Amino acid sequence: MDYAFHFYNSMAETGLMMALVRCLGESAAPPVVLCIGSDLAVGDSLGPITGTLLKRKGAEFCGFVYGTLKTPVTAKEVKYVNDFLRKTHPGSKIIAVDAAVGEDSDVGLIKVSGSSLRPGSGANKRLGKVGDVSVLGIVARKSAFSYSLLNLTRLNMVYSMAETIADAIASLSIRENEIRKIVNA
Repeated sequence: MDYAFHFYNSMAETGLMMALVRCLGESAAPPVVLCIGSDLAVGDSLGPITGTLLKRKGAEFCGFVYGTLKTPVTAKEVKYVNDFLRKTHPGSKIIAVDAAVGEDSDVGLIKVSGSSLRPGSGANKRLGKVGDVSVLGIVARKSAFSYSLLNLTRLNMVYSMAETIADAIASLSIRENEIRKIVNA
């Protein structure tokens, strides 16, 4: 099942966290968050900004983050990262975060899906799938010139979406950590 929330909605963070809980189910291991994108185009920087914000949360976030503004994970690197994550974090669920293009009316939506995502598909790239759960931020409308539209995307919108996603994932990890403490007590 897919869930969608507009980043302007004051309940978007709570809705995202609840959607992630439903999609992830029970997990004994801390989540792995793979934030895909590049800082070379504003619209494509949703993932790295989200990863950077999660890293800055410190003890508030109980999990692993790959892909930040300092060390981005681009769509091209996903095929290598996928195997690495499965070997390094066996038993952990992988939350893949990426920017996407969509219909004009979908711009500003954050979509959560209980399935993997295919990075680069908005730019007509044929790359492998990644993640157990996907979080997509629709940052621009889909067109023949999607890549150039990513450069014309407003940074404020991308940053606000990244804040909402990072806060929801941090809330999820705190919740999961509390549950693990109770179960292991």
